[in-house]
Amino acid sequence: MAAAESVWRGVLSGILTQGGTILGTSRDKPHRMMFGGKKQDMTNVIVENYAANHLDALVCLGGGGTQKNALQLMEKGLNVITLPKTIDNDVGKTDTTFGFDTALGIATEAIDRLHSTAHSHHRIIVVEIMGHRAGWLALGAGIAGGADVILLPEIPYDIESVSEAIRTRVRSGKNFSIVAVAEGALPKDQAVLVRAAEARKAAAVEKKERKSAKNALKALQAANANHTVTLSQQLEALTGLESRVTILGHLQRGGTPSAADRLLATRLGTACADLIELGQFGVMVAARRVGTSLGD
Repeated sequence: MAAAESVWRGVLSGILTQGGTILGTSRDKPHRMMFGGKKQDMTNVIVENYAANHLDALVCLGGGGTQKNALQLMEKGLNVITLPKTIDNDVGKTDTTFGFDTALGIATEAIDRLHSTAHSHHRIIVVEIMGHRAGWLALGAGIAGGADVILLPEIPYDIESVSEAIRTRVRSGKNFSIVAVAEGALPKDQAVLVRAAEARKAAAVEKKERKSAKNALKALQAANANHTVTLSQQLEALTGLESRVTILGHLQRGGTPSAADRLLATRLGTACADLIELGQFGVMVAARRVGTSLGD
């Protein structure tokens, strides 16, 4: 036992400032894993490996997909505990996820830097921020960075309303604007089509029908893949201001974890270790009641 603890101390030394995972792991679906060149259900193999290695518990860190995968493994009899980790901050039952604050800081700093070029050259800067289905990151960075317009997946936008907001700024003497847009934000007309396609896919029963609905949805998603560039072009045409696009992409997913994320991960990890010691499994360790209240 002492030897094992000594080995782990060496492995864990220095990881506090590292992003990513020291284990080299990544999310995959147990029931649809690529093996031998094709997708196979490897759930039973995972269960066998769990038993063969005499594991006491499996701790899964991740977002919505990881939570679903963990549930499948729990239903197979594994002792599972999950921790909410995603920059999208879109896991239910927890107020926040670790990874979010770090990405938020990176996106906010990017908007801060873009203000100078937008102001100096009288431009519109459209900055795309990660968030396919959830707009927490774009909303937080947009507010913290002082974006003039924020577009989210949850609220389909009207291009004329966006351009009018920018024209209003121009009339008040402000000849530049920062538009923070989540990667999943769509104009109203396209959002209606995508939602309808998603509903058809969800309702499909027959295999042929499911395949057709899936292909139709993929075609719509492909057509909107460059929506941020299209948005920029439309704003330039409607406002008369030069518009440029900045896509932050995977810059938001790396780097040194913020102090807030380190504290949150430490709190959740400590609680997780306590639960394992108590033999309490089948739960997610969450951060709750982080909101505001009135002080005495």
